Parts: sequence; C-alpha cells; structure tokens
Amino acid sequence: MTTPERRLADLFVEMTNTHNPDLVDRFIAEDYLNHNDFVGDGREANRQFWTGFFAGVPDVRVTMEDLVVSGDRVVGRFTYRGTHTGELVGIPASGKPVEMRSIDIWRVQHGMFAEHWDELNLLQLFQQVGALPMLGGTEAQA
Repeated sequence: MTTPERRLADLFVEMTNTHNPDLVDRFIAEDYLNHNDFVGDGREANRQFWTGFFAGVPDVRVTMEDLVVSGDRVVGRFTYRGTHTGELVGIPASGKPVEMRSIDIWRVQHGMFAEHWDELNLLQLFQQVGALPMLGGTEAQA
C-alpha cells in the first residue's frame, strides 16, 4: 500500500525523470524551507533550481534506492545519472557522464514536503565534470 508520504517521494522522482519542474506544485509547500546552499527557500526557488539542473543535465534520470518514512519525516537515498551538456551551478558543460548520490530528509506538513535537508557527493560530482582535480595521486607530484 502506498502511503501519502511515499506518494510525495514518488512525485519527486516523477518530476526529476520527466524533467518537469512544474510538478513541484504537487509535492512542495509554498513556504518550503530548504537547508541546501544551492537552492533557496520556497516552491518557486525550487522550481528555478530544477529548471537550471535540467538544462545542465538534460538526460538526467534518478533512481530511488531506499525510502524510510517515520512520523512526519521521509528519508530517501537517490542516485542521479546523466550527461553534463549544459551549464550546471555555474560550471560550463563538460560533455561528461555524471553520477550524483543524495540522501534527502523531508519534513511533511499538511500533505506536502515543508522542509528539506540533504547530503550530496558534490566533491565527486565536481571532479567528474572537471571543476576539481581528481584525488588519489593521478596528478604529477610537485
């Protein structure tokens, strides 16, 4: 049986996989609080972020690896895969394949996601698109 909280997470996946940022209207509260340096508070800031994200990685697909619902919290583990063919958070297109992982925690209020926290593997993502050097001795030592 699908719970209302599971349906919100499914809408997030649908929005991402259909590249339709207007679907935020169906799962994000207007006064959404976002604890993420790349995305402001509110539904409209979220819509703008996803519009830019889809422009930077237009073939992105997300897989929901895990989902846990406890009280008013929804916790998901996600993997995003695509090709960096447009500007992404100020980084010019690299044409490289990317894989990003996230762990997201949402607080649900009145049937919508009202607050959000996440952890992302940004170091690896930025290395994949060439914005940061690879670690592990692949570079010449000085």
